[in-house]
Amino acid sequence: MIVIKYGGHAMSDENGNFARAISNALENGITLVIVHGGGPQVDIALKSDGIPTELVGGFRITTPEILEVVERVLSGEVGPAVAASLKLVGVKAQAVSGMKSKTLFAKKLRKLVDGTPADLGLAGEIVRVDTSFINSLLKDGITPVVSPTASNENGEGGLNVNGDISAAAIAGALGANSLIIMTDVEGIYRSWPDKNSLISEISAAELESMKATFEKGMAPKVKACLDAIAGGAKAVRIIDGTNPDAFSRALSGVGGTLVTK
Repeated sequence: MIVIKYGGHAMSDENGNFARAISNALENGITLVIVHGGGPQVDIALKSDGIPTELVGGFRITTPEILEVVERVLSGEVGPAVAASLKLVGVKAQAVSGMKSKTLFAKKLRKLVDGTPADLGLAGEIVRVDTSFINSLLKDGITPVVSPTASNENGEGGLNVNGDISAAAIAGALGANSLIIMTDVEGIYRSWPDKNSLISEISAAELESMKATFEKGMAPKVKACLDAIAGGAKAVRIIDGTNPDAFSRALSGVGGTLVTK
């Protein structure tokens, strides 16, 4: 089984390359679960609604007003659009709200990846994954397309969870062979923006020792790698999701940055 985090900056699939790669993988007998992001789409919606937004350490400070927009855009627009693109190439797919399906449960996030305390409002971190609905879809031959919003711990109300973190939790809970995180860079760099510092393979222990050095959007991705492996996934691969060849290679176990136990 492979869990794929389909990222906001990598979600331009005008030529259908992503959908065809998914179709080919399924035909080759690989079980797939897709978890999507949609930060750029949320940004556009918030701007259109005149709602200010702020990111701190790669996480969005989330007010109740922003959470409503996030759920509307991710679960009501982005997820169904991804599922529809998959159906065009013959893949049975279904959009799933992590919150409404009672798949993801979270508590309020109160610190950044480097441990710095932060008031992030209704931003959350996953505390539990109920895989029942995902497994029921897989049993019926349907590929789940999961949005990353979550219910709070008692199942009432919602929290905005970073898509990479949600994907990691799902990959861990499913004991996935691999989590592929699609982003807009080739992988993890020791010294960004030095392109020569790309890491081809690294252990979770070494990455843990480096995690405080990463900034902005890469910080949650590094945390997702560590969370996925700690939770039960066997490996994580971060790739440039804007490159269709990179995604096809990753499905075959090649390219990007591989994080292992």
